[in-house]
Amino acid sequence: MNRIRAVFFDLDGTLVRYRGVDFESSWGAIGIAAGLAVEWRRLQERYLPRPELYDEWLRANARLLAGRPVRPILERLLPPPYPDGVREAIGALRARGLILGIVSSGLSLVADHVREDLGLDFAVANVLEVVNGRFSGRAELRVPLWAKDGAVREAAARYGLDPREVAFVGDNFNDVPVFALVGLGIAYAPKDPRVIEAAHVVATEFREIPALIP
Repeated sequence: MNRIRAVFFDLDGTLVRYRGVDFESSWGAIGIAAGLAVEWRRLQERYLPRPELYDEWLRANARLLAGRPVRPILERLLPPPYPDGVREAIGALRARGLILGIVSSGLSLVADHVREDLGLDFAVANVLEVVNGRFSGRAELRVPLWAKDGAVREAAARYGLDPREVAFVGDNFNDVPVFALVGLGIAYAPKDPRVIEAAHVVATEFREIPALIP
């Protein structure tokens, strides 16, 4: 195994776990926080089976939020619900001098908060545009749901890393291609048997993760 120099984390269902929300995701949580749970679910049912339309799904979600003030919605989203052991594990990994970051198809408003709160080096996630304190109805796709491996490769390159020097922690089926790319794939609280099969190791508790990284 290559020397691991960085640990990249998925956001939804991994670093944050919004209980009672599909995939424990920040995207699902913002729909509920905005009072759009029914509309959000309809879009998910329409687009989830069609990977080629993910960018269209993203824009459709953004349009539902157009004109709504950001602050009251964020007050319902933040601080995010971390799993037990997150701060302990991140502190242990930071003490080892590893590069730590988030690569997620989740929501940048949550990912950026987590990056700052936990002292991570970077966060890359999808953006809902905000203008004058309100959602504009536009979105920027930075991490495709079904092609996260490309975003991981780009993040590694920015830090001069070979992907085989990266450990990635994820929980769901869209993390499977990432596990094939990186040097160490860690399935944390996996939600799909395909994740377990593709991972190099499995963690049921977040605080187990530092010990799994050589």
